[in-house]
Amino acid sequence: QLQLVESGGGLVQPGGSLRLSCAASKFTLDYYDIGWFRQAPGKEREGVACITRSNGFTNYADSVKGRFTISRDNAKSTVYLQMNSLKPEDTAIYYCAAPVLGQNMCVLSETRYDYWGQGTQVTVSS
Repeated sequence: QLQLVESGGGLVQPGGSLRLSCAASKFTLDYYDIGWFRQAPGKEREGVACITRSNGFTNYADSVKGRFTISRDNAKSTVYLQMNSLKPEDTAIYYCAAPVLGQNMCVLSETRYDYWGQGTQVTVSS
């Protein structure tokens, strides 16, 4: 079973940047579309960005367009989420996820993903 591990979270001031990483243990991520999701306290989990396994097509939530960039390095079997111009409302636990069939047309719906990491905390505060 695919196991995903996120890293790179932390505390950052508003306007700052962080880069999150998603890696897999035992398996390569090359086969999978990968999505990033986040969940803030008291809120439902929401899709942030996704990237396809083949041509690198990307999809973003409106709330992060122009600020976040998802990318992948298949040689390192890692997917990144570069987050710039961070706002307090970006504070959440961030998760990466993958579909069991490998691809899901890069949709930002958590029901289309089967494997989930444990999450990494991002806190944006002065």
